[in-house]
Amino acid sequence: MNLRIFGLSYLVTVVSLAVALIYGGWEGLILCAILGILEISLSFDNAVVNATVLERMDAFWQRIFLTVGILIAVFGMRLVFPLVIVGVTANLNPVEAMTLALEQRPESDPTSYAHLLNEAYPQIAAFGGMFLFMLFLDWMFEDRDIKWLAWLEKPLAKIGQLDRLSVVIALVALVLLATNLADEPHRATVLIAGALGLVTYLAVNGLGEFFDQAAGVSDDEDGAADGDAEKADTTETAAASASASNGSGGPSGLAKATGKAGFFLFLYLEVLDAAFSFDGVIGAFAITTDPILIALGLGLIGAMFVRSLTVFLVRKGTLADYVYLEHGAHWAIGALAVILLVGIGYHVDEVVTGLIGVAFIGAAFLSSILRNRRLAAEGIDTHKTADEIAAEKAEHH
Repeated sequence: MNLRIFGLSYLVTVVSLAVALIYGGWEGLILCAILGILEISLSFDNAVVNATVLERMDAFWQRIFLTVGILIAVFGMRLVFPLVIVGVTANLNPVEAMTLALEQRPESDPTSYAHLLNEAYPQIAAFGGMFLFMLFLDWMFEDRDIKWLAWLEKPLAKIGQLDRLSVVIALVALVLLATNLADEPHRATVLIAGALGLVTYLAVNGLGEFFDQAAGVSDDEDGAADGDAEKADTTETAAASASASNGSGGPSGLAKATGKAGFFLFLYLEVLDAAFSFDGVIGAFAITTDPILIALGLGLIGAMFVRSLTVFLVRKGTLADYVYLEHGAHWAIGALAVILLVGIGYHVDEVVTGLIGVAFIGAAFLSSILRNRRLAAEGIDTHKTADEIAAEKAEHH
């Protein structure tokens, strides 16, 4: 099972390292390996969140994410995106940007590829940070059946009943950060980039929910037309349960999103991957400015393993067995969003970012194990909801 899931990643890793060796010699091989390890170690929270969305998609859209999505992640985010940013910043066409990237000028050179990309980081951080911040806020204010940090999540769920609170908080945070952290020449572009990140989240999330609801209505109408009212009621109840369980930490889905709903979940995943990768792509320039090695290490090796890990979590039912993992991943997203937004004015080391994510997920994993052991000792099924567990405990007493 593990070989079937990770086999392609192993193969891609060997081929990528071989290409790096041919392209850059032993130094290229070592740098490529370091970049791959860096991406894998810093992206576990990405895989957990990906898994929560991927399991809502039908088999067709899962395959699209694992094929077309890989191409977008590897060549779009890790190769083309930095070239586009540098091209726009320095008013260069794609060929000139690629030539500049391959020239390997020192970062201290104001005309170097790495320097130009770092100059654009405030705008990149504002876009990615606002997208992730909106995702975190919507999840944080959702009233979920299973709560990890109940002492904090319960009051936040009550506060979250205020309509559009997450949008208000995100916009206020953007204005304050852009005003106080961004340099005067970057202030307007940071505000625009942050607003675009917020709008992107609202658009993809809203469209995903719209087509999910449309699909649910269509299914119910078909069931009624066939005279299968009982089946339609069952489907509606299951859909409502799935929606309540999923919360709004991203486009909510019915049991399995298909058609247009699946397409917008796919778009959501790609934007989410992009937001996660911003910091890694910029941080890679502390190791090498060579776009080919970055594409091989971060893209081919790193992105492939993140996707394999995503599939592993879905196929193994890990999120159902360790119920707090999703919570830990979303708190890690909140930390990453804050770090990106702070990055508008200050640089935070990528290792710190990664360690915070690992700490949240590790704590959530440990809490899940302790919960499962406690319930098992009481003879209660660990997959039951909080209400079902409370009812069963009441019966025992």
